[in-house]
Amino acid sequence: MSTFGGLNTAYLGLTAAQQAINVAGQNIVNAGTDGYTRQRIEQSALSAPARTGLLAAGVQAGQGVSVDGIARLGNSFLDAGVRASAAQAGYAGYRSSELQSIEGTLQEPGPAGISTALQSFWSAWQGVSNSPGEAAPAGLLLQAGRTLANTVSAGYKALDSQWTRVRGEAQSTVATLNAAAAQVANFNATIRSMTASGASANELIDARNKVTETISSLAGGTVRDNADGTVDVFVGGNAIVSGTSHRDLALAGQTTMSAPGSTVPAGGPAQVEWADRPGVAVPLDGGKLAGAVSLLAPAAAGGTGGAIAEAAASYNAFATKLMNDVNAVHRTGQSTTGATNLDFFATTPGTPAALSLSVVPTNAAGIGTGTPGSGALDGSIADSLAQIGVGPGSPDSAWSGIVTGIGTASRAAQQHEQLANAASTAAVGQRSSGASVSLDEENINLLTSQHAYQAAARAMTAVDETLDVLINHTGLVGR
Repeated sequence: MSTFGGLNTAYLGLTAAQQAINVAGQNIVNAGTDGYTRQRIEQSALSAPARTGLLAAGVQAGQGVSVDGIARLGNSFLDAGVRASAAQAGYAGYRSSELQSIEGTLQEPGPAGISTALQSFWSAWQGVSNSPGEAAPAGLLLQAGRTLANTVSAGYKALDSQWTRVRGEAQSTVATLNAAAAQVANFNATIRSMTASGASANELIDARNKVTETISSLAGGTVRDNADGTVDVFVGGNAIVSGTSHRDLALAGQTTMSAPGSTVPAGGPAQVEWADRPGVAVPLDGGKLAGAVSLLAPAAAGGTGGAIAEAAASYNAFATKLMNDVNAVHRTGQSTTGATNLDFFATTPGTPAALSLSVVPTNAAGIGTGTPGSGALDGSIADSLAQIGVGPGSPDSAWSGIVTGIGTASRAAQQHEQLANAASTAAVGQRSSGASVSLDEENINLLTSQHAYQAAARAMTAVDETLDVLINHTGLVGR
């Protein structure tokens, strides 16, 4: 190598050290940036050129260093683990939140719950049995009956409103998912172009990773890397993003909660479909959207349907049982005016019982209090009605079973959420241990690169001084 070649070697050392300083600085300033993955320069030694002829003899040093690229120190397997855990956390978190909302509509235990209303209702019957035909006890009974019916109706309406809200949120989630898929496709196009031109696309890859994690948390998407720097994203086994193109999803099916007892909801059950293939459900394997769709499912035999519809069906079954149990005894009695075969509760045909439950009598004359033929002062039937709540298979025990079932499901969902969140936190921590920026490490790298830069500058100065002597001072000795 000529002496001038030494200048080039020193120059390459300067540029490599400068590039390393720049990369260390980029890492340091992005230490707190969410989703940023630390970077390192990739460099290799340049070998000496092949020499032939008279110049072939002798040992020759290499030609310096080559900066081959800037590596992104991510791990695709750890990234996949983060996405998988995010999908499960999204599913479990959404279901847990909504099941807790269902539990909240029960208002149990508490003064506004159905249990309290039931106790007041049975107690009012006891008062009527002690004073049949009197206006005050009858008024308290009618008011207690209306309060009970209104409490049941309010609970059912809260579930109906929750169902409508969850569907609206699912619709919004689908729109967010489609926008994220379009964003990934745009990132793919830019990254492929930059990679082909030899530029670094590390920051864009980090940004794309954040979007793919969002897709996973929403719909359980999985990612496949391609050789050209792009990624394909799959939802339900089919590509929602393929290179630089993407497909849209749509939420189809029922738009209102199906009435209890209906086996086929209007429009079919709520489901996610491909926009270009209507009628074909997408089998989501996780994410918030899968949680929402599971909650929107209609009630099914054995209580295996959607949690909201199942809770509504429980309200309806309770209202029906309450009405039938009370009416069955009430019809055997007579009022103080001698009327018989009287109903106390009624519902509107074609409307859920829980929503339309109402009190039939308007005054004491419509209340059956005694056994027919026993006289106006007989309160035996009212006393029997007061005892319905403590008998086997009573409405009270049915309601207690409903509360227990919903509470158990909510607790199980909360435990699932805790486990899923712990797994997600662990996956993120494992990835961060290798991909996040350590300021201590970057400071050491910065100092190392700084000394390398100074050393390369000293080498260049030495070569420069040598050339100065060779060019400007050769032949001056002895003059």
